[in-house]
Amino acid sequence: MSKPRAISILTHQNPDDTAVALRRVVEDATGAGVEVRVGEEEVEKHGLTEREGLSLGVDPAAETELGVVLGGDGTILRALRMFAGSGVPVFSFNFGAIGFLSTVDHGELEDGLRRVLSGDFETVSMPALAIETHDGTRRAAGDISFHRRPDARVAELAYSVEDEQLGRVRCDGLVASTPVGSTGYNLANGGPLLAWGVEGFVVSFIAPHSLTARAVVVAPDTPLHVLNCSDRDGVDVTTDGRRVCPLAPRDDLEVRFEHDKILLAQTPGSTFYRRLREKFGRIAY
Repeated sequence: MSKPRAISILTHQNPDDTAVALRRVVEDATGAGVEVRVGEEEVEKHGLTEREGLSLGVDPAAETELGVVLGGDGTILRALRMFAGSGVPVFSFNFGAIGFLSTVDHGELEDGLRRVLSGDFETVSMPALAIETHDGTRRAAGDISFHRRPDARVAELAYSVEDEQLGRVRCDGLVASTPVGSTGYNLANGGPLLAWGVEGFVVSFIAPHSLTARAVVVAPDTPLHVLNCSDRDGVDVTTDGRRVCPLAPRDDLEVRFEHDKILLAQTPGSTFYRRLREKFGRIAY
């Protein structure tokens, strides 16, 4: 990757954790002649003021060549959604607990900055999942999930592939995960890990009231249909943990796989399996 001419910065919700690093990124980038773009939320969060090379209150998804994240996996997923389909990669400094998706880890600010400003990194292309809502297309880099509401009864959800209903289960919810998301909610559900590069997505249940509910990996070009079987209770639909719409009783929603929608930056030689070992340890003993 060549040296970027403009970068956009996103940080996680606690500004105290990232304030020093943010100012260092701004100083080094603007000093190197790279435009730094930040949205209004970041301006207010960090109390940023005008300086040469720093564009304040702009759309961070516009006119940029690299998304730079100071945060954990939640912030990284937000950035991946923001830049989905644009060809803009996301380079992440881990300021979270696990940082499975981060490009560089805690304590590697110097090396990470050098890589950002020189373009010394590789990119890996990843799929996304998408649904159509009243507000338009909503995408997820990690997962799309269907949750019972806190004040409602246990949900009853069914899912179908190629017009074949494969499951109908009383549960707390259902999760459809990309390979990126397979190490998140899906993993907590006991679903399988999907290595990056696997073409497909996994469907798993949240707290199923069943001894036979099993996760299934769905082929990429086969849409998934999720039906809310309840006669009276709606369920909430989320993308990467953010509520986007309700699913009314007896209504269904199509989840589709989209190839090569997001670009994640990684250091040369990094692999999914190395990340897995470093972040989670051995998966067999």
